[in-house]
Amino acid sequence: MGREASLALLAKGKIPERYLRNIGTLGIEGQKRLLHARVAVVGAGGLGGNIIELLARQGVGFLRVIDGDRFALHNLNRQPLATERTIGMNKATVAAARVAEINSEVETHAVPAMLDEDNAVKLLSGMDVLVDALDSIHCRRLLCRTARNLGIPLVHAAIAGLTGQVGTIFPAGPGLERIYPTSRGPDRGIETVLGNPAATPALAAAIQVQEVIKLLTGIGSILSAKLLYFDAGLNIYELLKLE
Repeated sequence: MGREASLALLAKGKIPERYLRNIGTLGIEGQKRLLHARVAVVGAGGLGGNIIELLARQGVGFLRVIDGDRFALHNLNRQPLATERTIGMNKATVAAARVAEINSEVETHAVPAMLDEDNAVKLLSGMDVLVDALDSIHCRRLLCRTARNLGIPLVHAAIAGLTGQVGTIFPAGPGLERIYPTSRGPDRGIETVLGNPAATPALAAAIQVQEVIKLLTGIGSILSAKLLYFDAGLNIYELLKLE
């Protein structure tokens, strides 16, 4: 069954079986909104691989995956799209193939290139939500700046060791300049020391996906002008204000 067939069923109040377990939370209208939605995920590594998997399973109709990197052996500990078979392959291309295996109703546009000043507006225009699955402070600042200029909400996350942070940034609200106030200094954070065990990106990505779904369907409360900070080692989950 294709996406149009699923939308036709939903329009009649009928539920395609593949989305049956979504409906109790999202409702029929929520599922229709997901199937019509367009989301760009920037980065297809530890965060991005988990995000892409979950968005595809829930039925987000269009995914643009932007990543110019290739899988390496050190990705195998935490990146779900990294397998011994995909080592050396482009991450965005592998992501698109994975989505095709999960949900043929989801259209995926793989962009095997890094986001930069030249391509950001073209690649991000027309999206309903942007997702930050990056590990570069410079690229995060570019993504946030472009999201603001285009008027598109951005779901951010960053991770290190057993800790992470997730928040949703609206164009008119406080942005990543509150977290990364300057472009000077290292382009990577404390994760270069603490590393990224497998569960940390999975946890942060799951929270990011919930934010995306809430934005697209209108259910729940958004982490607007807030960061949800977690330390899984100490079992701390705390809301921090960006304002």
